Amino acid sequence: MSTDPRPPAADGPAPLALTVVLAGLDVSDCEDALRSLAGRLLDAGAVTVDFPEALRVREQTYPTGLPTPVPTAIPHADPEHVITPGLALATLASPVSFGEMGTRDGTVEVRLVAMPLLTDAREHLEALQRLMGLLSDEAAVQDLLAAEDDEQLRERAEVHLAAAMPPRRDEGRNA
Repeated sequence: MSTDPRPPAADGPAPLALTVVLAGLDVSDCEDALRSLAGRLLDAGAVTVDFPEALRVREQTYPTGLPTPVPTAIPHADPEHVITPGLALATLASPVSFGEMGTRDGTVEVRLVAMPLLTDAREHLEALQRLMGLLSDEAAVQDLLAAEDDEQLRERAEVHLAAAMPPRRDEGRNA
């Protein structure tokens, strides 16, 4: 009997389970950040070989920089480029410019990159809404930025994501 609280495998993994976590990622610009995270995701087998290019093109077309209390970007690619749903999370050693979501020329000096990996289009909006709940909590994001290494960032992110996300509708609470 499994003690795993996640839904059965038939439902697939819950969206936003941490896949790749990088504290203090040292990158020169937006494209470097995207390449670094995409490379780690490829190494983890979470995305297809087409993912890095699809991610780059989508970010150019639909920028994802958000002027949240702590500026954040939520770059992502379409579900057909994702093998395993999850979340890649990186704090940046220094802020880098991302295009601002919803503008043509605006930029945001991003300190945190949260890359949702979604395989189901219907879960896309819900997962992004849940992620936004976390990203709008300045104290939680500052706590993530203060993580000294990948392990500490993972631990803190798991706590904050659990607090920000109510149980999925399909999860039963009765044994």
